[in-house]
Amino acid sequence: MLTDILKNKRLILASSSPRRQELIKGLGLEVEIRIKPVKEEYPERLRHFEIPDYLAQLKSMPFEDTLATNDILITSDTIVWFENSALGKPKDAKDAFQMLKSLSGQTHEVITSVCFKSIGKEKTINSITKVTFKQLSDSEINFYIKNFKVFDKAGSYGIQDWIGQVAVTKIEGSYFNVMGFPMDKIYNTLLTF
Repeated sequence: MLTDILKNKRLILASSSPRRQELIKGLGLEVEIRIKPVKEEYPERLRHFEIPDYLAQLKSMPFEDTLATNDILITSDTIVWFENSALGKPKDAKDAFQMLKSLSGQTHEVITSVCFKSIGKEKTINSITKVTFKQLSDSEINFYIKNFKVFDKAGSYGIQDWIGQVAVTKIEGSYFNVMGFPMDKIYNTLLTF
């Protein structure tokens, strides 16, 4: 269905995330991957979903002059929102440990924003999922950091990893959003974009 609607369009995903690439291809769509590095900084006044909204839009800007008439560019950003602050990607193992320790036994929000851009049109959507972790021991946190790739993930974890299997006790909202791509909202936006 979506392939018929988008048959005359070229989808461009500006993300190096293998998870996002895999998920969008799961819709049966042909997608071109284009990467342009962007410094992921945002004004301190921004709160909650405003942060990933801003960053998803920021990531689309380097492509503005290169889009063809049939192109649809997709950019996105994910943060973990906990105790009124944004947790991004960890700087190092110590930072990852502190993030996971703070999330242990608590509920946090995962917010992903997705920006769709074509010539003369732009739309940004976001999705919020509440995730609850069990109380994690220091040895469980250290095991996870040592054995899994945590440094490219907001909040230092991937729900599809070991930690999602053993530590997530409750989820309210889209599972795929926690992976970094709210597929239900992306699908519905592409149907009408």
